[in-house]
Amino acid sequence: MGGSGDKGVEAGAYPARATIRDVAARAGVSIGTASKALNANGRLKQDTIDKVIAAANDLGFRPNAMAQSLHRTRSMTVGVLTNDSFGRFIFPILEALEETLAEHGIAIFMCNATDDPQREQQHVDQLLGKRIDGLLVTARRMDRRPPIAVPGKSMPVIYVFSQTDDPDALCLLPDDRGGAALAVDHLIATGRRRVAHVTGPTEFEAVSLRYQGYLDALTRAGLSPQSDYYRSGAWSEAWGRDAVAQLFGGGIEPPDALFCGNDQIARGAADALRERGLAVPGDVAVVGFDNWDVMALAARPPLSSVDMNLHALGRAAGERLIAMIGGERLAGVERLPCSLVVRQSSGEEPQSAPAPKFQTNKTS
Repeated sequence: MGGSGDKGVEAGAYPARATIRDVAARAGVSIGTASKALNANGRLKQDTIDKVIAAANDLGFRPNAMAQSLHRTRSMTVGVLTNDSFGRFIFPILEALEETLAEHGIAIFMCNATDDPQREQQHVDQLLGKRIDGLLVTARRMDRRPPIAVPGKSMPVIYVFSQTDDPDALCLLPDDRGGAALAVDHLIATGRRRVAHVTGPTEFEAVSLRYQGYLDALTRAGLSPQSDYYRSGAWSEAWGRDAVAQLFGGGIEPPDALFCGNDQIARGAADALRERGLAVPGDVAVVGFDNWDVMALAARPPLSSVDMNLHALGRAAGERLIAMIGGERLAGVERLPCSLVVRQSSGEEPQSAPAPKFQTNKTS
């Protein structure tokens, strides 16, 4: 197309892909011999194999993986179903998952369901049509979801950073309760005794678990929790600022430390404390949750934060999936340990605190 004098774009088609017949002709062997050489089947002389492989490389031939899968029990692919289009939590998990599966020659098909049940089912049907060997389900939140229906439970399904009530499912999650306890234990170890907890909406299971971890640490230290020191709101910097106004606006003895339910809340709280003339950590220590570099490192001062170890979670998911594809039966809820990354906001030089052992509720 184009105006007068323009060459335009010529219509055309991609060159035809090379076939096994082309490879056989180039190598001077039968189609059966070419197929055996490329699939490492049968007994062939090494020079014959070398000729076939060289011909395939010259022609840019790639075996049809779907056709190959019809002749073996595995397709060497797995599906990943997510609704986390933003990727804050899923990307580190996927990176480690892909690394782990690649070590075993397994590739990934990823689909984004965007909280649409019909779209999710369409993706599941398409993945099953590709004869995947297993399915990993993940999300941007860890709250429970309906189980994925796999006909006859014919392949393994793992929920990672996601969970379902299906007793036959395997769910891998970070240990929110243990991570919260790490944070509060650390604050108490630095001499803080009036530790407030500023967190997100109460309908999230993670909020409940992190609150339980907060209480666990206070109890171990012989400190009585105060209802005035618990504040729940939005997952936002704005809520962190508002919570500081409530906690330091008079009427109660102000806390000397804040354990925040995520790094956004912690960053907003640190800003609000500074605006009130309070030093962080001199007057008030602050610890967040998630160890999100965008928030934690850009805060003033940089935030101590609980790391959910999402890369380790992804690697564990890959290892469990490989075991299940191999025939091992795994089910239950497995909570993997978090760790604490200590920075200036809690008053110590940067270092990493050791993580506790796995907290597991798994059947096999």
